[in-house]
Amino acid sequence: MGESTEESKLEIVMFPWLAYGHLIPYMNLSNEIAKRGHKISILLPKNAEIRLQKLNLYPNLIKFHKLTIPHVDGLPYGAETTADVHRSLESLLATAFDELYDEIKSFLQNLKPHFVFFDFAYWIPDLALEIGGIKTLFYRVVCPAVSSVTSIRSPDKAIFMASTAAELVKPPPGYPSTTVVLRECEAKLLSFLFHEYGKGVTFYERVKKGMTRCDAIAMKTCREIEGNFCDYISTQFEKPVLYTGPVISEPKKEPLEEHGLSNWLEKFKPGSVVFCAFGSQLILEKKQFEELVLGFELTELPFLLVVKPPQGTNSVEEALPEGFKERVQERGLILDCWVPQLEILRHKSVGCFVTHCGYGSMWESLALCDCQLVLLPRPIDHIFNARLMEKQLKVGVEVEKDENDLFTKENLCKAVKCVMDKDSQIGCLMKENHKKWKELLSSPGFMSNYIDNFIQDLHALLVEKT
Repeated sequence: MGESTEESKLEIVMFPWLAYGHLIPYMNLSNEIAKRGHKISILLPKNAEIRLQKLNLYPNLIKFHKLTIPHVDGLPYGAETTADVHRSLESLLATAFDELYDEIKSFLQNLKPHFVFFDFAYWIPDLALEIGGIKTLFYRVVCPAVSSVTSIRSPDKAIFMASTAAELVKPPPGYPSTTVVLRECEAKLLSFLFHEYGKGVTFYERVKKGMTRCDAIAMKTCREIEGNFCDYISTQFEKPVLYTGPVISEPKKEPLEEHGLSNWLEKFKPGSVVFCAFGSQLILEKKQFEELVLGFELTELPFLLVVKPPQGTNSVEEALPEGFKERVQERGLILDCWVPQLEILRHKSVGCFVTHCGYGSMWESLALCDCQLVLLPRPIDHIFNARLMEKQLKVGVEVEKDENDLFTKENLCKAVKCVMDKDSQIGCLMKENHKKWKELLSSPGFMSNYIDNFIQDLHALLVEKT
């Protein structure tokens, strides 16, 4: 559908939470919307602007509005995103975020955009209503399953505290899956919902209020893969759920020369290397770090591991088990730095990806590479991604954990062998399913049709009575 008239151009404000796992997906969506001629203003801290500037493909249409994050007692000076603070201080960062209210109010009054896209700023819908003429869209950049389980439950902390593990992990009534669920040993992970996340507001209230009061919810997914969960959310919140599609940014050709990666990978047979990347935010306990590296040693396969030094250590080197380096020698490469993940995944030598199951990595591994997938999730949202991939899409194998939510070197090795063994029935099934989903997601026009339809949905929302 052509959009040639000036009137049909949208003016959108993006106001994501202060974490790169939110800022970058908002930036990627902004690029897709700007590509179709619409104007975007992204509200973000000044240091984040420096990093996101490189990702801005349409600087004539996408403008950054720099926010000065107010100082809150207890926060390190200059802290602007979750990357600058320990997890225990995120609540103070959320307090500072909420103190931006007046600045955001005057910005919106002056600009009068058609839409504000937000996630953790739960006060945006009421503010938009007060100003008038602005629609609000809760853009959720985690899997819909986690939104279903965490946002649709009793907000009563006393009920939560008195519940058994079995009661806590029981999905809400009408939840559309019996397999994309938590296990009893993971029940404790739900307690974060009742932690204060900003002054006078829990994490649960922050998300629930935003989803309840906005005009529509948008999900960074597609109907073919997570439609059942999105339909459930739409029914529960009695409002439209729009799909943006997975919004995967165009893969850039990034050189693998750094750290000798290219030369190292070339040494090995096609499809033989196991690659593991844990994301920049995840820091393992020392014992789990040891199980991880020893598990890779047990596979007897070449491996590339990108991981942060474990808790209580200064370097990856000092945390390695005794004699480990001498035993694995050239077969194992362990790095503590940024690497071009996608380029590595697409290298002919790499045959298996051991992933922490972050939502971005999930979509990249599904749509852009052919590797076998081993799933090793930690935070709650990553666990739901892993269950979706193993139980619903049947494209990967999750590493078994014990009742304390810990994995062993033997179980890691078993999962890798299961997908890498040429004669493994499970491995062959996973490969077949992965191929099917990759073909769908990378088929011509698949992603762009989602964005086109999403923009049509936005236009339809504008003509609805507020």
